[in-house]
Amino acid sequence: MSLEDFRKEVIDFIEANCAESMRQPMVKESDTYWGGRNATFQNEDQERWFTAMAERGWTTPTWPKEYGGGGLSKAEAKILKQEMDKRKCRPPLLSFGIWMLGPALLQFGSEEQRQQYLPDIIQGKTRWCQGYSEPGAGSDLAGLQTSAISDGDHYIVNGQKVWTSYGDKADMIFALVRTDQSVKKQMGITFLLVDMDTEGVSTQPIKLISGKSPFCETFFDNVRVPKANVIGEENAGWTVAKYLLTHERSAISSAVDADMLTPLSYYAKNSIGVDETGVLKDSILRSDIVEWEIDAAAFKFTLERINEEMKAGQAIGAKSSFMKYYGSELNKRKYELRLQVEGADGLVWDGERTNEGKVARQFCRTKGNSIEGGTSEVQLNIISKHILGLPS
Repeated sequence: MSLEDFRKEVIDFIEANCAESMRQPMVKESDTYWGGRNATFQNEDQERWFTAMAERGWTTPTWPKEYGGGGLSKAEAKILKQEMDKRKCRPPLLSFGIWMLGPALLQFGSEEQRQQYLPDIIQGKTRWCQGYSEPGAGSDLAGLQTSAISDGDHYIVNGQKVWTSYGDKADMIFALVRTDQSVKKQMGITFLLVDMDTEGVSTQPIKLISGKSPFCETFFDNVRVPKANVIGEENAGWTVAKYLLTHERSAISSAVDADMLTPLSYYAKNSIGVDETGVLKDSILRSDIVEWEIDAAAFKFTLERINEEMKAGQAIGAKSSFMKYYGSELNKRKYELRLQVEGADGLVWDGERTNEGKVARQFCRTKGNSIEGGTSEVQLNIISKHILGLPS
């Protein structure tokens, strides 16, 4: 099939399966679909859009068909994204399994593990969360102390993770555990998959300054985990962890990019209106919005270029730190401008009219973008050393 024919197929598919309601900005938690054992759909339109995409494997367009992925070429995947972006289609599935664990499984997992876990990620049957940070191991992640002691064909896991996004809703967690205390700290870490329903696993939500939070503390109290759940080799999890972190930082920047599909000018026109010529009366605010939208467009094109490099098999390495840093700062700027655009309504904390104070809460939430996935200060150090070549 030629690319022109494929584009026509994509357009026909979208028009047949992506309802108008699935082309509106996502403003509530229920507007997104995360999948999982206990997942429910917001409405029939959301279910139809997800089901159609999952049946084609287009929730992961470039993943191999033998695992249920789309098997699309780089050019075909680009066309799919272009046509979805053009119509402002919502993502059919949001998933840490797609953004982070899946690439690690494809790179380091055994064939048996790929067959076991990847199809359920693609079909949205399993919801994953990440168990990296600990109370005493944030930026110094290698200092983690959650232990996994060998016991026959199992490990006995004890310890605590923190900032576990959606840990209270997840079915499985991919976690870093310490399996050897006698070696250099990076060398004694193992990458382990744990079912959240296992006896001894518990979570406790963490409330942020925004009043809401996806974060949890996760506790492991004598949790028995099969050694078959190790990805890669025992004590070699740091290699898997670093690889996954590049995808996590890329995912954070991509999530910010997805939030930018609706331009600031859309909110400004709806909130404060335009003059008889169709432009905002406030010239300073108009200039600030235009500057942001130019920067957002440049960032979007940069992400596309780096993604093309990844699809070509090139390691992005420290570029993921640039993506994460700039995306985080761009998102903070966006919600500072959203507060200006909304005026007094932007300060409202509750109420149906302001969608439970989404703008004010998101403004507070964006401050966490510069902490999660590695602080902005850590990213700047990586950028200065590994991209700019500055001395340590």
